[in-house]
Amino acid sequence: MAKPDASKLCLGRLDPDVNRWGGPPRNCQRVRRVVPAVTGTSAQQGPRLSPTSSTAAGVGSLALAALASWSSLLLVVRGRVVPGWAVSAALLAMALVLRWALARAGRTAGASRLPRERARWARLGTTLLIVTAVLGTAWGAVDDLISDAHYLVLRPEGPGGCTVVVRETSFLVIGNGEAYAVGRSGLALGESGSWTVDDGYRPVGAGAYELDWGRDGGLLRVSGTSTDPVTAGGSADIGCGW
Repeated sequence: MAKPDASKLCLGRLDPDVNRWGGPPRNCQRVRRVVPAVTGTSAQQGPRLSPTSSTAAGVGSLALAALASWSSLLLVVRGRVVPGWAVSAALLAMALVLRWALARAGRTAGASRLPRERARWARLGTTLLIVTAVLGTAWGAVDDLISDAHYLVLRPEGPGGCTVVVRETSFLVIGNGEAYAVGRSGLALGESGSWTVDDGYRPVGAGAYELDWGRDGGLLRVSGTSTDPVTAGGSADIGCGW
């Protein structure tokens, strides 16, 4: 492409008669410049997760909620006991919110999708995990309701802030109890001991127990009465690892 003649460019000219600027000459060549438009694809975008990472994060959070719903855990927050089924319900809700947020972010950013076969298996696994978490959470809540579960935080605390939490239930003519060791994290991942009492008696609630602390942990002893004896268990070693 030939360059335009510099003498014929569309430049303003000075009229000597009136001493002012006039328009460009009639025989000038107009030069056009094409300025590339800035589109959304060329604009700077922040980092985003790949479809594989996004799916793994969503499935992993649901798996954690499903695992928590069927495990013997509980949480203590400021002296109040949060049952395991309530913890799993909170984890399930957060997992669903995270999954929705990741899916929305992927659609907004126009991210690529998983292959059809992998996406089908991901949907199937997600559905199974949600159903598992819902069933486990519902089972725990119904069990607490039917057995009239009572959660008790025992005092005094042990070394390092170790705390004993007891769950006592009564159904028909059988009473059951479990002891949990809760450390500074406030979380107990499983029971430290359990016992069974005749005639639905709740010994810890009645104050029929002894809690002794040592340097490495504690020992909980539960005793019944002559008419409502402890038929199984009756003691639990308490140790808070974290």
